[in-house]
Amino acid sequence: MEVVLVYITAADEEEARTLGRTLVENRLAACANVIPRIHSTYRWEGQLVEDEEALLLVKTTRGLVDRLIETVREIHSYEVPAVLVLDVAAGNQAFLDWVAAEVEA
Repeated sequence: MEVVLVYITAADEEEARTLGRTLVENRLAACANVIPRIHSTYRWEGQLVEDEEALLLVKTTRGLVDRLIETVREIHSYEVPAVLVLDVAAGNQAFLDWVAAEVEA
């Protein structure tokens, strides 16, 4: 099973925790880490925005990505949530096996 890392931004720490908990409870992710405060600069609806957000890093498998993204889109507060799937080139094989086992169970 191919493990991937999913990068998701959220409005705040509470939303990131809720997203992470939901994904892990539903076995769409083995683990979710919340970084409670990041500074983001972006354009939205023609305006330059500087804002504080939270970052959620999720470990899952490639086969669950579509369902994970759909779940995030359903419960996220943003109209267009940032969800990026990053390939994992290598890692501790025992950890990669654990991720696969947790989402398959």
